[in-house]
Amino acid sequence: MSVTKEDMINLITQRAKGRIKGSVRLDMTDLAVIYVDETGAVESDQEADITMTAKANVFYDIATGAQNPATAFMMRKLTVDGNPMRALKIGEVLSTVD
Repeated sequence: MSVTKEDMINLITQRAKGRIKGSVRLDMTDLAVIYVDETGAVESDQEADITMTAKANVFYDIATGAQNPATAFMMRKLTVDGNPMRALKIGEVLSTVD
């Protein structure tokens, strides 16, 4: 599946807006760098509390519930720069609808 930058920003904003604490930078190595905080997601490479790096399809699968964020991390599909426990919490927020 081919995912666009706009698809990812819209999907992540839906999941994160009003639910995420702090900030996270999603470095999609094959698509874009997206900054996420409680207001939603925007394309930006600004510094964040945590940086998560993976291909866009991995983030898409996490956001749609097809991939467990902890499993992606353990399988080295997802890397984390920052507190891994906090990153897993962010992954849970992104993968569930409130």
